[in-house]
Amino acid sequence: MADRKTTTVTPTAKEAKALAKQARAAAKLRRKTSTDPADMGRLKQIQQAYKVTHEYDRQLPFLLLGTFLLPVVVGLVIGLLVDHVVYAIVMGALLGVLLAMALLVRRAKGATYKRYAGQTGSGEVALSMLPKQWISTPVVAATRQKDVVHRTLGPGGLVLIGEGDPARARQLLGSEARKHERVAYGVPVTTLMMGDAANQVPLDKLADRIRKLPKTLQPNQVTDLKARLRALDAVRPVIGMPKGPMPTRASKQATRGR
Repeated sequence: MADRKTTTVTPTAKEAKALAKQARAAAKLRRKTSTDPADMGRLKQIQQAYKVTHEYDRQLPFLLLGTFLLPVVVGLVIGLLVDHVVYAIVMGALLGVLLAMALLVRRAKGATYKRYAGQTGSGEVALSMLPKQWISTPVVAATRQKDVVHRTLGPGGLVLIGEGDPARARQLLGSEARKHERVAYGVPVTTLMMGDAANQVPLDKLADRIRKLPKTLQPNQVTDLKARLRALDAVRPVIGMPKGPMPTRASKQATRGR
């Protein structure tokens, strides 16, 4: 039986150019319609953050305008006094832009907390705002009543966060703390209960509370403990509840702690 010969059709230069043009057009359209900040320019990211924040913060445009204009007015006054009006106004405008951006980040964080407050698994929102040194695992344990325990690991040690009905969540939190202590090998396990009652940490204060924990672990210790925690998670039953609400990546970038 004769071997069948396969032939490869090579596109001509004109066809290749047309295909490349179509690919560029498709990529441009995808970036234009995408909600992924990775496909957005910096200005579009800022615009998206402003849009989301304004939904929950109606005073935002007036605050941003006032924050921008104040340094401009001060620069104008100083410029008139020292006879360098243009230079002083330009410097004031640059300072105004920086201050307005800082205010947008701050208000965006507050709007994000308002957006997800009261929703099951909202502790995940606070964990997403921790610096990159922290490795967070939302909903490592849960009850049928949707009480959950989140976990984060970083320079401040191993932290477990309970969320839900205080009685049930504290019981679940205590059980998880004992499990984690068995694999932590001497690393203290900090437990926090999220909520607005006494001895609880509000959602909008949770990330700051974790960031302020004393630094007890070096990066190599974090890596070692992360591997042991992965082994602990591997023997867990599959949790049958959805994870909590997550902010868009644009709001993450705007509000993540540094």
